Amino acid sequence: MLYYIFRFLEQFNIPGAHIWSYISFRALLALIFSLLISAWFGEYFIKWMKRRNIAETARDPSIDPFGVEKKGVPTMGGIIIIVAILVPVILLGRMRNIYLLLMIGTTVWLGFLGFMDDYIKIFRKNKEGLKGRYKIVGQLSIGFIVGLTLWLSPDAVVRENVTIAQQNQEVVIKHNPNAVKSLKTTIPFIKNHNLNYSDVMAFCGKYKVAAGWVLFVFMTILVVTAVSNGANLNDGMDGMCAGNSAIVGVALAIFAYVSSHIVYAAYFDIMYIPGSEELVVFLAAFVGAMVGFLWYNAYPAQVFMGDTGSLAIGGIIGVCALIIHKELMLPLLCGIFFIESLSVIIQTQWFKIQKRKGKRVRVFRATPIHDTFRRLDSQLDATSTYILKGWPHRPFHESKITIRFWITTIILAALTIITLKVR
Repeated sequence: MLYYIFRFLEQFNIPGAHIWSYISFRALLALIFSLLISAWFGEYFIKWMKRRNIAETARDPSIDPFGVEKKGVPTMGGIIIIVAILVPVILLGRMRNIYLLLMIGTTVWLGFLGFMDDYIKIFRKNKEGLKGRYKIVGQLSIGFIVGLTLWLSPDAVVRENVTIAQQNQEVVIKHNPNAVKSLKTTIPFIKNHNLNYSDVMAFCGKYKVAAGWVLFVFMTILVVTAVSNGANLNDGMDGMCAGNSAIVGVALAIFAYVSSHIVYAAYFDIMYIPGSEELVVFLAAFVGAMVGFLWYNAYPAQVFMGDTGSLAIGGIIGVCALIIHKELMLPLLCGIFFIESLSVIIQTQWFKIQKRKGKRVRVFRATPIHDTFRRLDSQLDATSTYILKGWPHRPFHESKITIRFWITTIILAALTIITLKVR
C-alpha cells in the first residue's frame, strides 16, 4: 500500500519518494516492522491468552532428564508470527505481484489449518487435534493451487540463462530477452545444473511438456506437504523451529535477490525471474517475525507457536523455493526438517515391521530426533529393544540441543548458498 502511495507522490517530485522503488529499502523496512510488531503484539497476545487461561497441555516433566515442567504456557503463538509477516508485507509490498499473492495465500491457508488443529486441542480438549486426513487434504490443496497457478499464470515466467562462447574463448552468460514459462529447476553441485521436468517425462512423446507440468504440480504438492510437516515436527523445543526457520529464510532471501537481479543472475549462471524481488520483502518480514518471536519463545518459552505457526512456516519455505526454482535444494537447506521427518518414518515403520514378527524393536530412544538427545535410558519402554540405546551417551539440556541444531542449520544454509558457485 505505501509502495503505491509513494510511487504516486514521486511524480510530484516529493523528496525521498523515489527511495520506495529500491527493494533493499523496502526489505529492511519490512524486517524492522516485523520485529517491532512481533515484539509489541506478542506481549499483548501472551497477556490476553493468560487472562483467559488458554494454554497448551503441560508436558510431563518425567520425560525431561532435567525435570523441566512447562505449565500454563500459552499456545497459538503462530498468530503473532502471521500478523508480524502480513502487516509489513501489505504495507510495503507490491500487491499486484503474483508471487507475493501466492506467499500471502499460503501463509493464511496453512495458518488457518494449523489454527483449527490448535483450537480443537485446546478448546475441544482433544489432544489429537484436527484429524490427520483433513490436515493432509488442506496441505495437498494449497500445494495443488500453488502448482496450478505457477503453471497457468502469465505472470509466472522466467528468462532462461544462455551460455555464449566469445572469440577469445571466454564464456559469457546472458539471458534470453523473451520471458517464457519454464519447467527447469536447479540441481545443486552440478555444472549443467538445470533439470527440465519435461525431459523427465520424455517418454510421453509430444505430450511431454504437458506431462512435465503435471509432474511439476505433483512436486509442488509434495514439497509443500513435506516441508510443512517437517517444520511441524521440528517445533518441539523452545526456540527450535523459529531459529532454524529464520536461518533458512535468510538463505532463501539471498537466492530470491540474485534471481531477481539480471546482473547477479547472469554472474551466478541462474535463471532470471522477473518479479521475484518481492519475495525479498516477504522473506525479510518472515525473518523479522521469526527473530521477534524468539523474544518470547526462547528458553524458557513464554509462548508456543503451535501448529498455527509451524504449518505456515513450512509452507512459506516450500512455496518460496518453488517460485525461485530451487526446490531440489531443500533437502540440504532444510536438512534439520528432513532428518526430523525421516527419524519419525524410520521409527514407526521399523516398529511395525518388527511387531509383525512378534518383536518390539525401536531404532531411536524417541522421535522426532531432537527428543533422543534429552531422553535417559531409564526413561525408555522396558518392553522394547532399542537399536541405538547407547546413543547419545548422556542427555543434553533443551537449550543446548536447540542451539546446536541452529548451528547445524547455519552450516547447511552456508553449503546451500555455496552451490551458486561450486558445481
